[in-house]
Amino acid sequence: MDGEKYISGEAEESAVSESAHNRQYARKEDQRYTYNDYLEWDDDQRWELIDGEPFLMSAPSWRHQRISSNLHGELYIILKGKPCEVYAAPFDVRLNAYTFDNTVVQPDILVICDRDKLDDAGCKGAPDFVIEILSPSTSSRDRHLKFSLYRSVGVREYWVVEPEAKIVSAHILNNEDYITRIYGETDKAPISILENCFIDLADIFPKE
Repeated sequence: MDGEKYISGEAEESAVSESAHNRQYARKEDQRYTYNDYLEWDDDQRWELIDGEPFLMSAPSWRHQRISSNLHGELYIILKGKPCEVYAAPFDVRLNAYTFDNTVVQPDILVICDRDKLDDAGCKGAPDFVIEILSPSTSSRDRHLKFSLYRSVGVREYWVVEPEAKIVSAHILNNEDYITRIYGETDKAPISILENCFIDLADIFPKE
């Protein structure tokens, strides 16, 4: 199952607009916030902040965590001794830290190849590679809102992992838009930003 398709920016922007105005997402208040506000929240909840709008993050399932651990382990082995480094949530990524500083996300898995982007609080700027693992509460946001967000800030590769279907959608940045390749649980998925690197998805999805 190694298909390829092109997703147009116009189609995704329409989906993003719908997602951004969908009131199903939990949020603190109906107002906009900055990273400084985010730092002051002490309610013991995990939040993301996108264009000043807060989104509550629920606890992940065991399947989600197993997939995350497997991916992190594979990437750790691949990247050991190399300039790029892998991190896992919770890990703050301030995508527009040098401008509005009102967008903070916590990708499930991320790879950073420029150590100058790291500080004690997390990452300032776009990671090179991001993986989001879908859950019922985040599926629409990961597919649409974050798709547009990661594309706009220049994340070079963005994987969306579907635990139930055991599918990975790999979005690869090309001329400021994403080309999408689909891989199934028996495929070896290449990591486009790393030369000659593959992840065997049979080792990633948990055996039921």
